[in-house]
Amino acid sequence: MAFSVPVTVRGYEIDINGHLNQAVYLQYAEHVRWELLRAAGTPGDKLVAAGIGPVVLENTIKYFKELHLGDEVTVSCEFVWSEGKVFRMHQEIRKLDGTLSATIDVVSGVLDLNTRRLIADPRAAFRDLAENPEVLGV
Repeated sequence: MAFSVPVTVRGYEIDINGHLNQAVYLQYAEHVRWELLRAAGTPGDKLVAAGIGPVVLENTIKYFKELHLGDEVTVSCEFVWSEGKVFRMHQEIRKLDGTLSATIDVVSGVLDLNTRRLIADPRAAFRDLAENPEVLGV
């Protein structure tokens, strides 16, 4: 099951066309990823203390329906694990009535903050640090 956070579209996020600026979709996605990590018991300061940090390697956004000032949405995030140094996250932005506004698919890894290289097994690193690993799907 995907983790989600409610967000309300704010006036300063609207572009000249009267809808949510395209860059803000990425900000919403990033916010939810950090909230998910916090809920899993792996907040940023804990990751840094362990000498690691998550990195985004690729974002793919698909837009379906405009969002406007005051729209209330849920932004979800679900980790999709595989073998190797990278993993994926699938995110959706949906209006409260269920209308899909956008999807964000992310390729990510975990950076060793000393060597500046991706670690070999990000799933194990999260599992070992997390207080609530089920939130991460591990």
